[in-house]
Amino acid sequence: MYVSETFIRVRYAETDQMGYVYYGQYATYYEVGRVESLRQLGLTYKELEEIGVIMPVLENKSIYHAPALYDQLIRIVTTISDRPTVRIKFNYQLFNEQNLLINEGETLLVFADKRTGKPCRPPEVFQKVVSPFFLT
Repeated sequence: MYVSETFIRVRYAETDQMGYVYYGQYATYYEVGRVESLRQLGLTYKELEEIGVIMPVLENKSIYHAPALYDQLIRIVTTISDRPTVRIKFNYQLFNEQNLLINEGETLLVFADKRTGKPCRPPEVFQKVVSPFFLT
C-alpha cells in the first residue's frame, strides 16, 4: 500500500454563494492528490505522457462529511491500496485544519496508450517505483 499527503489552500473562486467549497471542486483536489502522489514516488504525470501513457478517469466518487471553507488549509491523504494493473484506484481523505475528516473520495483510472487510446499495462518505470509498496 502506498500513502502520500499534500496540502492545498481553499481559494475564494472555489467556493459557492454559501461560502463552502463547491462540490465539483473536489475532483480537482483529487487530481492534486494524484499528481503529487506520483511526484512523491519520483515520477510525474508529465513524464508518463512523454513516454506515451495517459491515465483517463473512469470513475469518480465522493462522500461529503463537512464543508471546506475559504482560506482553509486542506490536507489530502492519497492512498493506492491495490497493486496497479491496467487500472489504478486512488482513495482520498481530505482533512481541515482541525484534522476533521471532511471528504472521502475514490477515482478509478486506466493506463492507456497515448497514441491509440487503448488500455495498456503500466509502463515499466511506473511498476518499478510502486513495486516496493506491494511486495505481497
